[in-house]
Order: sequence, then C-alpha cells, then structure tokens
Amino acid sequence: MGVSATTTVTYPEGVRYAGCMTTPAPIRGYTASKEQLLARLRRVEGQVRGIEKMVDSDRYCIDVLTQISAVQAALDKVALGLLDGHARHCMHEGAAEGRADEMATEMMAAVGRLMKRG
Repeated sequence: MGVSATTTVTYPEGVRYAGCMTTPAPIRGYTASKEQLLARLRRVEGQVRGIEKMVDSDRYCIDVLTQISAVQAALDKVALGLLDGHARHCMHEGAAEGRADEMATEMMAAVGRLMKRG
C-alpha cells in the first residue's frame, strides 16, 4: 500500500487558511464617494501642515486660529459625508437584517461623539 499524497493541516480554532483566495473589499457606505473623501482628507492634511508652518514661523495667533477653524470645517464635511453614506447604505442594510435599532443607536453615538468638542 502506498502513502497518501494528501496532507491534513490542523489550525488553531478560529484560524482559517485563505491560501491564494482573495476576499473582495467590503462595500461601505462611503465606497461610491471614496475618492472624493480621500481628496478632501489630503486637502485637510495639507492645511494641517500649513498650520504647523505658521506656528513654526511665529505667525499671528488669530491667523493660526482661523486656519484651525477651516480644518475643523473641512473635517466636519468629511464626517457628514461618512454619516450620509452610513445612513443610506449601512443602516439600510442593517434594517434589512433586522438590526435597525442597533444601527440607529450606533449612529447616534457617533453623532454624539462628533458634536462633543472642547
């Protein structure tokens, strides 16, 4: 009798071998506007670097504060875009799965965190 060519490998519980299989990226509420969101975040990143240079060059404090306000407004727009996508996609999907209350609670907690400042 010959030796079997099949080898069985046992992984710890909960660990799976994916091998060469690739899993598609999950579809998020912001997937359709991802490039817009990334562009906006890159712009914010540039604004923050500009503020850093302003502080480094001892610019007038009110000018620095004005730029900080602009960055906060830009981040608020990003957050609103994400919330919009979440409400239109993720919450809709969650409701279809019978998790509407859970999804609403989660979103309202996120809104609450966004509104807390200072």
